[in-house]
Amino acid sequence: MSMQPKGSWEIPAETVRVARAAFPKGSLAIRVRDELGPLFIDEEFADLFPVRGKPAWSPGRLALVLVLQFVEGLTDRQAAEAVRARIDFKYALGLDLGDPGFDFSVLSEFRDRLVQADAGRRVLDGILTAAREKGLLKTAGRARTDSTHVLSAARELSWLEMVAETLRSALNALAQADPDWLTKVAEPDWFRHYATRAEDSRFPKARTKRDEVGLRIGADGMRLLQAVFAPHAPEDLRALEEVEILRQVWVQQFHLVGGEVRRRDPKDRPPGALRLVTPYDTEARGSVKRETLWDGYKVHLTETCEPDAPNLITNMATTVATVPDSVMSKEIHTSLAARDCLPGEHWVDAGYPTAAQVVAARAEHGVSLHGPMADNTAASAGGPYGQDAFTIDWDHEQVTCPNGVTSTQWHHRHSQQGLPVIRVRFSPADCRTCPHLRDCVTSPRAERRELNLRHRDEYEAVRQARAEQQTDTWKERYKIRAGVEGTISQGAGRCGLRRSRYQGLAKTSLQHQLTGAALNLARIDAHLTGTPRARTRTSHFAALRPADQTTGGAK
Repeated sequence: MSMQPKGSWEIPAETVRVARAAFPKGSLAIRVRDELGPLFIDEEFADLFPVRGKPAWSPGRLALVLVLQFVEGLTDRQAAEAVRARIDFKYALGLDLGDPGFDFSVLSEFRDRLVQADAGRRVLDGILTAAREKGLLKTAGRARTDSTHVLSAARELSWLEMVAETLRSALNALAQADPDWLTKVAEPDWFRHYATRAEDSRFPKARTKRDEVGLRIGADGMRLLQAVFAPHAPEDLRALEEVEILRQVWVQQFHLVGGEVRRRDPKDRPPGALRLVTPYDTEARGSVKRETLWDGYKVHLTETCEPDAPNLITNMATTVATVPDSVMSKEIHTSLAARDCLPGEHWVDAGYPTAAQVVAARAEHGVSLHGPMADNTAASAGGPYGQDAFTIDWDHEQVTCPNGVTSTQWHHRHSQQGLPVIRVRFSPADCRTCPHLRDCVTSPRAERRELNLRHRDEYEAVRQARAEQQTDTWKERYKIRAGVEGTISQGAGRCGLRRSRYQGLAKTSLQHQLTGAALNLARIDAHLTGTPRARTRTSHFAALRPADQTTGGAK
């Protein structure tokens, strides 16, 4: 298909007349079209289509259909039917009443084009651009960010299900690619064990029996891999994706001990960032956050939070589940800066701010990153001889202890995590004679005090942040961050934010860009209709709590 711009999005007069009669109070699609105008133009997606070929349906209109689809939680068939049959959709898209629309498969094809060009953010940006032009987007003030888990589209598997399904997937691929070869290689028992989907309920309950089944699956998979990679086997079989997944999973989960297949010990398996959890979504990873365990991804949602404008989502960042929040601030700020959406203040929870992130946000983007800084948990952090009790002379590279003794060594080193630090040491001759040595050091054999300091800008940023966070003023201002949790709840309830519709990181990321765009349209519509923002729900009993009592949970 080729893209041929359709020109003006002017709404036909008959479509306007019928829509006004059918929707005297309007609808979301009608109000958004009236307020924001055409949100996308075909030329914005010209690079997704070849120059020659059968004319494609308007990509600008398809982008809007995708957003409206997420606003209303429609399937592809339902969205295509809405374009064909609903008057308000035809109004928003600028179509004649008799326009037949398109086949539902066009939406899937268009999403694939967006994924291949990494163009999903263009859809979110189109909404933000139109909102900015109408004065609905204010980005220079405050913004807030939080993350939530996203379950993979593939079903969650137990360990036995995972290895059995990985082997079954490879057998099915080989059966399709070269059935004659597989017929000669397959063991008779394989048809009984791997012909149907693996279900945990069909495996034994006893631990010893389950272990035996796991070893049997491991041995079967090893025999299959040996056959595929044998010199006389067809070379094209080794290139099958399912065979490569089988090889990776078996390397991660099994090894040979004395010529026999054994399951790897937990310490001998790769870290979570590398370990496959399902053969049907190889980019999904397993992770845990407090009591939540999941296989899949993580999404970071950033929104504006000004009282006189709708709270609009300005950034959606999707990662694999194992990426920690603490490394995301820089990526988020870089993305916001590229689209002129940087806030002056950025409010986050305790998982995001680190000394390096706070300093980088201020130095590189002029953003004040606010969030609870983790306390210094080192054994020597507190007390009369804690690190804060020492006086640091940065200019002369010296540190003075509470008893007036000056350090003798100042070296630039790296911590165990690879971070740059300054290692300060005092002379053993000074420390041995000190009556407070045992109070000052943590090791019973230590003969002198040592300190590991962050570099000056990070050290001072952390001290300032921790001091500021103890004030009532900061605590009151920090309450603004909690609102983003309501946005995550809205995204989960309205658009299925916490469950991927598609397999793979790129498609899941596109889903989240469309989710952000859909929530923005819903919020702009709520702003236009004067719908008040939802209040935090309080139970009838909690409402009776005396004002002087705290709001802590059950004890």
